[in-house]
Amino acid sequence: MGSARFGLRASLRRRRTRLLARAQRRIPFPVLLAGLIGLAFFLLPLLSLVVRVSWGSLWSDLSSPVAFQALRLSLECSLASTALSLILGVPLAWILARAHFPGRALVRAIVLLPMVLPPVVGGVALLFAFGRSNGVFGPWLFHNFGIQLTFTPAAVVMAETFVAMPFLVITVESGIRSLDPRFEEVAQTLGASPRRVFWRVILPLLRPTLFAGAALAWARALGEFGATITFAGNITSRTQTTPLAVYLLLESNPPAAIALSVVLLAVSLAVLVLLRDRWFGLKR
Repeated sequence: MGSARFGLRASLRRRRTRLLARAQRRIPFPVLLAGLIGLAFFLLPLLSLVVRVSWGSLWSDLSSPVAFQALRLSLECSLASTALSLILGVPLAWILARAHFPGRALVRAIVLLPMVLPPVVGGVALLFAFGRSNGVFGPWLFHNFGIQLTFTPAAVVMAETFVAMPFLVITVESGIRSLDPRFEEVAQTLGASPRRVFWRVILPLLRPTLFAGAALAWARALGEFGATITFAGNITSRTQTTPLAVYLLLESNPPAAIALSVVLLAVSLAVLVLLRDRWFGLKR
């Protein structure tokens, strides 16, 4: 009798658990409706862009001289920007994650500011810092070393790094904060120097985070427009990246502009889908 009563109670508990889980999965209609409208707000423009693609002439549109040169320059400069972001951003993320000093919150805000700053404002700031004639440091670089940064591929790399590196810094800093400090403590007790701990312990543990941060920075650099056109200009085969080419081709060659736009859309979507676990913490 007791075992039957116990079994009945267990069955009722399981039934109640299933009902609660089903109720939690049920979405209220107003919430569902608002969510679908929000999804449509993002989805409809993207679908409209894909629908307008001339798939039969896609390859010829992408292989036209202007489009091909823009794609090549974007690839080269975005990869250079990603490498520069890794060289400068990883130590910066380490300092923000582990060092304690007055004003650290302000330093972090300055580093992450380009994420919310209008890109054209960033381009204006770079122009007045490194411009040859009206910059603070530009005239000194030109007169002493003959270096002119504005309207050169180097300016493209600088503009892309300015807006892309914060994505790498915030990702790597989060990864460093999530590391178990006991790994470092064990390495130090075994006589490893701080430099050796960083290279042999920390960096291997951070490899997935570094890949995620670098991919995000690369995707952001690839799509940069405002800072690039303000600081580097829009010179064909010299500083005209893919977003700048899209802007000009909309008037002269719309099919090529749409084809380039779809390429950028596909790359950005692929990066976000591949990094959903690392960046957003989402599981299937």
